[in-house]
Amino acid sequence: MSKHTFVVNGKPVSVDVDDDVRVLWVLRDVLGIRGPKYGCGINVCKACTSHFNGKAFNPCAVRVADIGEHDEITTIEGLADTVGADLHPMQEAWLEHDVAQCGYCQPGQIMAAVAKVKQVRAEGREITDDDLDEIRNVCRCGTYSRIREAIKAGAAHM
Repeated sequence: MSKHTFVVNGKPVSVDVDDDVRVLWVLRDVLGIRGPKYGCGINVCKACTSHFNGKAFNPCAVRVADIGEHDEITTIEGLADTVGADLHPMQEAWLEHDVAQCGYCQPGQIMAAVAKVKQVRAEGREITDDDLDEIRNVCRCGTYSRIREAIKAGAAHM
């Protein structure tokens, strides 16, 4: 076991786990953060999507040893804190557009959407349908049209 220190949702954390343990298991099983979901464990379904230093990443595919002391992970639980509100504008849009059915993939969908909007804004433009096509999170319920509308609405308020 090794000690690993990093920041999660704005707070420093330290965990004693083997270097090869995936960050998803550290979040869920060690720290009790349940927003990032286990879907595939091989970086395909993206149910676990969170932010690593502000960019979308899939903690199921990253070893805890690859996270540094000053690195910050934000999960759906910490997203609203990034804007100092009860809900992030993307979460509000999800509710307004009645996106969720089963809800399992929704934390990852929201985190991927926020990261994509931030990326395109950093490029000096607004989100397009082509950008939405690049978000590859799997929704088993098939609410993709509502997801796309919610992303556009959420982006308008970010």
